[in-house]
Amino acid sequence: MDVEQDRDGGSDSEQVIDDAPVGAVFTRRRILAFVLALVVLAGVGVAYTLHAVEREDDKKYGGSGTAPGATPITLAGPPRLLFRSTESGPGYGHLATVPAADPGGPRLVGDRTCERVYAAAGTALCLVVDRGVISRNYALVLDDRLRETRRVELSGTPNRARLSASGRMASWTVFVYGDSYAGSSFSTRTSVLDTHTGAVVESLEDFTVTRDGKDVRTPDRNFWGVTFTADDNVFYATMSTFSPARTYLVRGDLRARTMTVLRENVECPSLSPDNTRLVFKKKVSDDARKPWRLYVLDLATGAETELAEARSVDDQAIWLDDRTVAYDLPTGTGSATDVWSVPADGSGAPARLVAGAFSPVPLR
Repeated sequence: MDVEQDRDGGSDSEQVIDDAPVGAVFTRRRILAFVLALVVLAGVGVAYTLHAVEREDDKKYGGSGTAPGATPITLAGPPRLLFRSTESGPGYGHLATVPAADPGGPRLVGDRTCERVYAAAGTALCLVVDRGVISRNYALVLDDRLRETRRVELSGTPNRARLSASGRMASWTVFVYGDSYAGSSFSTRTSVLDTHTGAVVESLEDFTVTRDGKDVRTPDRNFWGVTFTADDNVFYATMSTFSPARTYLVRGDLRARTMTVLRENVECPSLSPDNTRLVFKKKVSDDARKPWRLYVLDLATGAETELAEARSVDDQAIWLDDRTVAYDLPTGTGSATDVWSVPADGSGAPARLVAGAFSPVPLR
């Protein structure tokens, strides 16, 4: 045998341990105890994470909301509102529609899932997260039957999506981390795609920006919230700087690759169907619970109109028509949101259009 018993009944291996310095044995035991504690803590952490994920999934998918049906969703047909369903149940995260004349009525839920959606002239832009072993984010261009025609991998987490009125020009904004000027915070990347030619503007940060005739060349420029005019070339967007912390409305020219700063304190602009006004969110308070209010800017006169929605809206609102804007607000329960509307002239009061809905867009 490799190990023989000694006269006292102990093995050679045990004798080695007995002969080891007391401090070394104590150190080895402490290391072993520490490793065992790490294993236990890791197991507890994994179990807690799995439990939290399961609990969150139950909030999203465990309800009795409308399930995807056999009838497919298309962009053609009578006037409807397209949105991402946040109703708890098997249709959570799926695209859905309701009749424009009865937005509070039954919804039609399809198979397609999106984190953010927009549609115009028979084309849809769908931002998705592919949650595989390694999560990947994509911008999908869809046809009028919501079939994929083009796919572009994104460099960050999906945040905003827009199409021009013709459906040709697509823009998206993502959150990214790692920019030196942003520190531990996130920054944004905004891209533009010509869906006809496939040409991509990777980042609006590559454009020349002027303010009062002078170049704005600071490296901490961020852009988001693009909205296109009717000519598929001119657009409006938000530009921000970290130092000083400011936001600005810019007017851009895609062909010239230029932008001009128009005014301060404008975020997430959205152009009206008649191309005369912008609805946007304006910072009105340093209170993190209610920093923004919705306003409408008359592009000809520069007049701003505060809308009747007194709650803080962290969204790029959309126009249902030339008189009404819509936006989403959290319900306060999990990740659920509702779609609301308010008159664009400052009159009236907010009205809930669709419960359990996000990222609305009218299908006219």
